[in-house]
Amino acid sequence: MRIKLDDQRKKAIAVNLIDFYSSNFDDEMSEFKASEIVDFMLRQIGPSQYNQAITDARKYMAEKIQDLDTEFYEPE
Repeated sequence: MRIKLDDQRKKAIAVNLIDFYSSNFDDEMSEFKASEIVDFMLRQIGPSQYNQAITDARKYMAEKIQDLDTEFYEPE
């Protein structure tokens, strides 16, 4: 998997997951479990989200390139 999170970001997401879990369920979650869930979710939805971001960026850039002629054309 090419999608990686740095340790600080992963830990921040795990802490948010622990807070969410304890706020919404009558149970506690360990840091280890939260970290494993973050890894699992990254493997499961990371690639599709990454690919969607690339598709969106490609579409945005194509639209901007099409606008080059109308935006910056100078009559001779």
